[in-house]
Amino acid sequence: MKIGNRFALLSSFGWLSLAAPALLAVSQPAYVMAQAAPATIHGEVKDPGGFPLKSGEVRFTTDKTSPAKDRKYQYTFQIGPDGTYKGTGIAPGDYEGFVFEGEKSVDFLPITVKAGDDKTLDFDMSREEYIKAMSPEDRAALEAAKKKNAAAMAENSKIANINKVLIQGRNDEKTNPDQAVTELKPLTEQRPNEPVVWAALGEAQLAAGDAAFKAARAAKTPTNDPAIQQKYADAATSYQKALDLEKAAAKPDAGLIFAADLNMGQAYARSGKPDDAAKSYEAAAQADPTKAGVAYYNEAVVLYTANKTTEAAAAADKAIAADPKRADAYYIKGQSLIPGATMDEKTHKFVLPPGCLEAYQEYLELAPDGPHAQEVKDLLTNLGQPQKNSFKAGRK
Repeated sequence: MKIGNRFALLSSFGWLSLAAPALLAVSQPAYVMAQAAPATIHGEVKDPGGFPLKSGEVRFTTDKTSPAKDRKYQYTFQIGPDGTYKGTGIAPGDYEGFVFEGEKSVDFLPITVKAGDDKTLDFDMSREEYIKAMSPEDRAALEAAKKKNAAAMAENSKIANINKVLIQGRNDEKTNPDQAVTELKPLTEQRPNEPVVWAALGEAQLAAGDAAFKAARAAKTPTNDPAIQQKYADAATSYQKALDLEKAAAKPDAGLIFAADLNMGQAYARSGKPDDAAKSYEAAAQADPTKAGVAYYNEAVVLYTANKTTEAAAAADKAIAADPKRADAYYIKGQSLIPGATMDEKTHKFVLPPGCLEAYQEYLELAPDGPHAQEVKDLLTNLGQPQKNSFKAGRK
């Protein structure tokens, strides 16, 4: 009997078992005939590469003399995705077990089962006698596949280790960001062309900068210390590297690009570079328009803090257009426009720039109990301006 030579070199995990047909009890006129307890056979099927066979059948027969095309199989059991099979309800006897891929037999082994047995029968097509039965061409193909698979496994092992370091870095970033930077830097040397590695390093460097910034502020020392600013500069560099690599990919990940641009904007803002920050926020908004409101709002805040009120108001308008329910965007717009208020010499009343009053009123409508609500109410009262925008009162 010729041993088949089909093989596969991939594996996955899962269970699949089939129940055998129920046995029928036979009634006799004057007595009940004792029946032998059925047996169970289970095992694992491995391909010539030594990996679990992902699919197929194991068939058992007591017919050992008929030609293969005429052979009848008493039992057939499916091979699960993890390469295992299990058969129950098997009558005692001497069987030949065959492994089938489709309608082609690729391996066989004999087995004898007794009443009530629970036996293991493994089919290992990587065994020496199986490999020797292969043709020279099939053996050469098997060796080539083994080498390719070994390289893939080695790569998978590297990726698993990288993921482990990334997870550890993310955890340390919350409590010890400098340690996270130390852990992640070697990965950029091992995998210099992986955008996600550079983005992870940028996150850790940004967190390290924020931690140093907060510590300096708590200690009442300069927050623009060169050492602190260098952390932010390093973060911006890492994010830029991630962006360059991701944008050059065949299928760029818009989510990664958005996050890198957004966080790079924060790094620039913290290091006193509002114009560079604004460019990063603009890029983030373009990368993922569904999140543009976040990016434009951050841009407005940074520009307003830098006393670039005209640009801040324009950015706030973009944030409002992207997300009309973002209350703080209206507040920033009002704050950016209020410096342009003038005094009417005749009425001695303040005249607010176009859009300023409406922005404050909309903020109060969306966030009547918001963090700036009382401030805005007091401001409008002092300026003799109404606090309610009647034509928007019905908005939901």
